[in-house]
Amino acid sequence: MKSFLEELVSIVPNENQINWQKLEYTAFFHYGMNSFTDREWGTGKEEASFFCPKDLNTDQWCEVLKKAEIKTCIITAKHHDGFCLWNTEYTEHSVMHSPLKRDIVAELAASCEKYGIKMGIYLSPWDRHEPAYGSGKEYNDFFCGQLTELLTRYGRLYSVWFDGACGEGANGKKQEYDWKRYYDLIRKLQPEAVISVCGPDVRWCGNEAGDCRESEWSVVPAEVFSQSDIMENSQKDDNAVFRKQGLDQQTRNLGSRDIVKKADKLIWYPAEVNVSIRPGWFYHPSEDHLVKPLSHLKHIYLNSVGGNSVLLLNIPPHKDGYIARFDEERLTELGSFIRTAFQKNYGEQALLKASASEPGSDVHNVVKEDEAYWKAIDNCSSCEIDITLNEPAVIQYVILQEQIRQSQRVEGFEIWAEDEKHVSRRIYSGTTIGYKKICEITPARITALKIVFSEYRAAPVIRFIGIY
Repeated sequence: MKSFLEELVSIVPNENQINWQKLEYTAFFHYGMNSFTDREWGTGKEEASFFCPKDLNTDQWCEVLKKAEIKTCIITAKHHDGFCLWNTEYTEHSVMHSPLKRDIVAELAASCEKYGIKMGIYLSPWDRHEPAYGSGKEYNDFFCGQLTELLTRYGRLYSVWFDGACGEGANGKKQEYDWKRYYDLIRKLQPEAVISVCGPDVRWCGNEAGDCRESEWSVVPAEVFSQSDIMENSQKDDNAVFRKQGLDQQTRNLGSRDIVKKADKLIWYPAEVNVSIRPGWFYHPSEDHLVKPLSHLKHIYLNSVGGNSVLLLNIPPHKDGYIARFDEERLTELGSFIRTAFQKNYGEQALLKASASEPGSDVHNVVKEDEAYWKAIDNCSSCEIDITLNEPAVIQYVILQEQIRQSQRVEGFEIWAEDEKHVSRRIYSGTTIGYKKICEITPARITALKIVFSEYRAAPVIRFIGIY
């Protein structure tokens, strides 16, 4: 029988989850009927003729993503109002029956292929236009028909994104979603895609404000994945207050030992931080001057991508079909920050040594960005990695990454720095690491670092250390 620690470190991600985690920084395009009605949630009663972009250019969307260092995007193929951005055979409430008469999902897929960007799709289970909504099997057949179109016509998808919105239909009834049927269809037709949020592969962080946990665990109790709970905690209506709410105290701790030791079953369920660059999720002219400042976006980036999560940043296109200059300028600034801040890794030429190394485990593996790693001896009382730079340098960030193929293990660590006068001081204290931890410190000129692992499950397994 496995011990408690053996059980904890046996929980590991599947290949789809690993590939998703490596994306780090992704985009959401909320575009559709709401872009023209100046709403966040449509009613389903809008006329298709309302949708009439004058300058639709999905190449420009992807060009902006490249400037921002964003690797993937998700498009709202259908939001709650039921208006479809692709050539669907299941309803006339679509772009093909609008003045545009162009398949936007197809155009974005082509642009993504051109610019080397991965694409995913969002398909709202709630459809306020479709008469069959609330009917049970009839609507599930309709939904699976539309889902099949999206899964088979637009190339390889990296993510299928569901939220938990479930309101009443025109008949006054709520729909019982056949989640197992939806998941089985995705596994069959897009086996490399993760099923996100109201799905078993990727977990919603729990808020839309960009609030991140200090300790983000990917190993959590199985009951954290509950479609009913996700739906209950999801936004119920167009609510600006909800979009600003951060995490509550009850949901700040999902995976500590005190939590997981009470669980009957554990799963690997990593977090995604989804937040909009503007107050709303769709484009509104009144929000042109309310794009989040660079300082706020940097904070979200460093605490999400650098806090064992993937950042899904919403970028709502202008109603006429392009990314507005206000958003483009800010995204360009953020991309420049990322390129500049993490350009030179002082750890590449450093001298490293480690205590309590597992036999055959080479600590120099951690300066290479590949799958090799350093591992300490199981159940050692303490362990550390000493890094001596080849010349003094001013540093501001230290990146730590665990080899998550061997689970998430580190529960507490410290970083100590030594200066040119051989004075040593602690410059950072943290808890979890996971896929990636970006430790931001007050800029300091140093000659050496010591990473001290003080708490961990069995033994730390470190894949990468970067010093910037």
